[in-house]
Amino acid sequence: MADNTVPAVPIDEAERKQILNRLRRLEGQIRGLQQMIESDQECEAVLTQVMAAKSALNGVGLHIIGHAMKRCLIDEEAATREELIDEAIKVFMKYSSCVK
Repeated sequence: MADNTVPAVPIDEAERKQILNRLRRLEGQIRGLQQMIESDQECEAVLTQVMAAKSALNGVGLHIIGHAMKRCLIDEEAATREELIDEAIKVFMKYSSCVK
């Protein structure tokens, strides 16, 4: 069976903090959604928050993909760059198929 995993792309500390901050905000949005359900909020208001949370999560995914692609273009030697870009595109295509 072929290994279809993409090698990890190192993330510097500033980038890591930015991603984690986005995820913490998203965590707060999800908790807010739970409270809305518990307090029987209107369906439209709940769905608006669901869409906002989904959009935020998609934004995190796109941010991570963008970071990986940038690293592939900047940091790697020409000999491995094309292979890494192909892998990054594969990940992007896989991710983008679930984002609607």
